[in-house]
Amino acid sequence: MDNLTEVTEFLLMGFSDICELQILHAGLFLLIYVTTLVWNLLIMIIITFDQYLHRPMYFFLKNLSFLDLCYISVTVPKSIHSSLTHSNSISYLGCVAQIYFFFALASAELAFLTVMSYDRYVAICHPLQYEAIMTSEKCHHIAAIAWLSCFIYAAVHTGNIFGEPISRYNIIHQFFCDIPHVLALVSHEVFFVEFVTLVQSSCFVLGCFVLMIISYIQIFSTVLKIPSVESRAKAFSTCSPQLIVIMLFLTTGLFAALGPIAKTSSIQDLVIAVAYTVLPPFLNPIIYSLRNREIKGAIWRIFGKINSLQK
Repeated sequence: MDNLTEVTEFLLMGFSDICELQILHAGLFLLIYVTTLVWNLLIMIIITFDQYLHRPMYFFLKNLSFLDLCYISVTVPKSIHSSLTHSNSISYLGCVAQIYFFFALASAELAFLTVMSYDRYVAICHPLQYEAIMTSEKCHHIAAIAWLSCFIYAAVHTGNIFGEPISRYNIIHQFFCDIPHVLALVSHEVFFVEFVTLVQSSCFVLGCFVLMIISYIQIFSTVLKIPSVESRAKAFSTCSPQLIVIMLFLTTGLFAALGPIAKTSSIQDLVIAVAYTVLPPFLNPIIYSLRNREIKGAIWRIFGKINSLQK
């Protein structure tokens, strides 16, 4: 039977209660978190201070790096703290904040990945018109619209979910306040309103996915016309990992949002959650930036300047 007492905190039951496994989880997440922070901060600093990288592609990369830094910080630090202190609880307001920022930043991640795929499409398929299409002013407008609309979008969802006090069970079988698991605790009326909104949002997600696929199809068709085998191989090696991360982020996110909600913690749910909350911020710097020759050149230039100042 439902507990009709108003919920003031939630219990996150995603990971094992065994002490050794909690320490292992905390250590692994801490390693991934620190690495992600260092990589993304490094990319932001390099793009900011290297004048050769003040171009649309790197402007969006800097936004993506800042976004990934914030995105992973919404869920992972709390999970590490819970494992180290053996405390599974999160306050009601803490859960509200986590869901709001997770919604906003996940939406922004999708928006910027879509914009970046379009930017690569214009650069490769229409190189002569690239500077006229992707002007600095347009890029700043696109980024501002993406950030603003995603935070407004998150406010609508969060308002739907927490529009009424939750007075049912307070156990969430995940390592963070995952939206489908929280929806399982709300009233049927609230669930219906938010489920309709989620279905509409899924249509938007699929629309972005289709736009990205179309962009990459156009890119691949243009690349195949390049006579140099080495250039084709380089282009494919650059675009293929990007597509893999995009598909990983979208498919696992959609499955978690629209799939069945487990009554208990399961390895499958945890793996899926990690795939769309932890892996994209961790992999994006490697795929989009650290494999990039110009980024590597900028890193060496900065180290060279530092060494010259020390002498």
